[in-house]
Amino acid sequence: MIGRMIAQNILRRPIRTVISVLAVAIEVGMVMLVVGLTHGMLHDSARRIGGLGADVMVQAPHASMFLGMTTAPLPIKLGDRFAQLNHVQAVTPVLFQFDSSGVSLIWGIDMESWNRVTGGFAYLRGGPFTGPYDVLVDDWYARQNHVRVGQTLHLLNHNFRVAGIVVHGKGSRLFIPLVTAEHLAEQQERASIFFIKCTNPGYTDDVIHSIKELLPNYTVLSVQEYMSLLTSNDLPALTDFITVLVAIAVMIGFLVIFLSMYTTIAERTREIGILKSLGATKGYIIELILREAGVLCLAGIIVGYAGTWAGRMLIYTTFPTVTVELTVRWAAWAALLALTGSLVGAFYPALRAAQLDPVDALAYE
Repeated sequence: MIGRMIAQNILRRPIRTVISVLAVAIEVGMVMLVVGLTHGMLHDSARRIGGLGADVMVQAPHASMFLGMTTAPLPIKLGDRFAQLNHVQAVTPVLFQFDSSGVSLIWGIDMESWNRVTGGFAYLRGGPFTGPYDVLVDDWYARQNHVRVGQTLHLLNHNFRVAGIVVHGKGSRLFIPLVTAEHLAEQQERASIFFIKCTNPGYTDDVIHSIKELLPNYTVLSVQEYMSLLTSNDLPALTDFITVLVAIAVMIGFLVIFLSMYTTIAERTREIGILKSLGATKGYIIELILREAGVLCLAGIIVGYAGTWAGRMLIYTTFPTVTVELTVRWAAWAALLALTGSLVGAFYPALRAAQLDPVDALAYE
C-alpha cells in the first residue's frame, strides 16, 4: 500500500521529482569528483616524482611539500658538495617556474646531469634542447593542447620553440634549459630542488643522514617518503578542503529535499487528513514521507554515479593531463551522506504532516 502511494505521488509530480533527483545526483557527483580530482592530481604528482628514478630530494628549510610553491634559494654549488658524498651516483638541480598565463609549472633542467639521474627522456617526436628558448613537453600536454614539434609556445612572457615531445611520467610536463630558467627568474646559480641518485637504493638513508649533517636545517626526504606523503589521506590542507566542499554538497541535497517534502505536505494536506481519518498513525505518516524521500534519494544516487562516470570520461577527453581517481570507499561515503542528508531534510516535514489535525486537514483548501 505504502509503495503504491509513493509511486503515484512521485509520478504525479514529475518536475518536483526530477529536481529532487538531480539535487541528490549533484551532491553525489560533487563529493566523488572533488575527492577524485584532489586525490588524483596529488597521486599523479607523486607518480611523476617517483618516475624520475632519483632516491633523495633536497629543498630549502621549511619548503612546501607541494613543488612549485617553493622559491629558489638553493645555491647550485651545493650540487658539487652532494656529489662528493659517499654512495652518491649523480645529482641534478631543478629550478621551478610558474607560468600564470597557462597555469603551468615549468621545470628548468640541466640536461647532462638530468640524464645521469633520470636516465633521460624517451622522445616520441623531436629531440633535446638545441637552443636557449627550446621547450620539451610531455605527450599528455601535447595531446591536450594540440602541440607539435616546431610549434611556438608563449610561456613566461617569451616565445619558446617545441624541440621535442616526450613520454609523460618524469616530474613536470614542461621543461626548459636551466640557464634560461635562471635568466627569466633573475636567480643566477640557484635551484629550487636537488634530486640525487644513489649508487644503490639501499644507501638512501645513509645519504640522507650525510646531507642532514652537512645542512641540518634543510628539508631532506627520500623520494619514497615524499610519495607516501602525497598519497596520504591525512594531509591537513587537503582534508579541510574536502570537508568544506562535502559540507556544501550535503547542504544542497538537504535543502532541496527539505523544500521538496515541505511543499509536498502543503499540496497533500487533504490527502493526509483522509489517511488520518481512516486510522493512519503518526508513525505511518512519518514512514510514508521518509520512504518517499528515500526513494528519491536512491534514484539520485544512481543518477549521480552515472553522471560522475560520464563527467570523468569528459574530463579525460577534454583535459588528458587531469587525473580523476574514483574509489569504492568514496562512492559509499557519497551515497551515505546523500541518504543521511535526505532523511534529515525530510524528517521535519514528515513530523509536521504527522501532527496535522484530521479535521483541519480535511477542511484545507
